Amino acid sequence: MLENHKLRMTKQRQVILEELRKVKTHPTADDMYQMLRKKMPKISLGTVYRNLEILSEANIIQKLDVGGTQKRFDGDTSIHSHVRCVDCGRVGDIDIKPNYNIEAEARKVTDFEIYRHRLEFTGLCPECHEKNIAVA
Repeated sequence: MLENHKLRMTKQRQVILEELRKVKTHPTADDMYQMLRKKMPKISLGTVYRNLEILSEANIIQKLDVGGTQKRFDGDTSIHSHVRCVDCGRVGDIDIKPNYNIEAEARKVTDFEIYRHRLEFTGLCPECHEKNIAVA
């Protein structure tokens, strides 16, 4: 992993980071590319993807590998939980206190060195829930 203080913060990386931190939608690289083209019309999808990966490896942002969907990115690196819609793939934050006891419990039953955990809830977002009610 890269360390924050050693990462060169290019103008493109700075703009990507600023735009990601403005949203709570946990965008994909494609979503970010569409957002960034308004500010940087000449930016390529490859540049966006590469810089998101670099920022993720440097622990400046989180890369979320949720439920087999496209990877999503989160500008909030604090320990927090996510909820994912099993229908449309929408991802949101759940504002509950992290359970650090679960890390202690995990350490007791594995020979892995545990650093942190991620918790993902699944369900239906309000829009998909309404669609399912309308179909039923």
